[in-house]
Amino acid sequence: MRPNSEQQFLSEEQELLADTRLGEAISLFNSADWYACHDGFEALWHETAGPMRPVLQGILQIAVAELHLERGNCRGATILMGEGLGRLKACPHNSLGIDLAALIDSSMQRLLALQQQRSIEGLESPRLVGTAPQNPSVD
Repeated sequence: MRPNSEQQFLSEEQELLADTRLGEAISLFNSADWYACHDGFEALWHETAGPMRPVLQGILQIAVAELHLERGNCRGATILMGEGLGRLKACPHNSLGIDLAALIDSSMQRLLALQQQRSIEGLESPRLVGTAPQNPSVD
């Protein structure tokens, strides 16, 4: 009997959440250590074959876009930011306990500035923040 897609999603997500490398990669991302976080997310991405793969890839592409920006490659940053956003928009917005909607929003603002050849100075850098725990409603 094959697990349904929701079971597969939850199982893979739980495995990744238990992997200390994910927390390290998130910390590096939030410290704007783009090269090191790229290595961390890429290792996890290569080992992931299920529904969490596009989540990891989207985050990875945004990190590499930021690395391109650091190095002055606006064209590469624009391309990868767009690809990462495209992947993340199709993912559940609370995957891996991360508020992907917030990541998408800040990254979209940066992408629009890049596409319009405006400065990104003053725009919020992308961050991976946790989602708020869901509290059951009390009647």
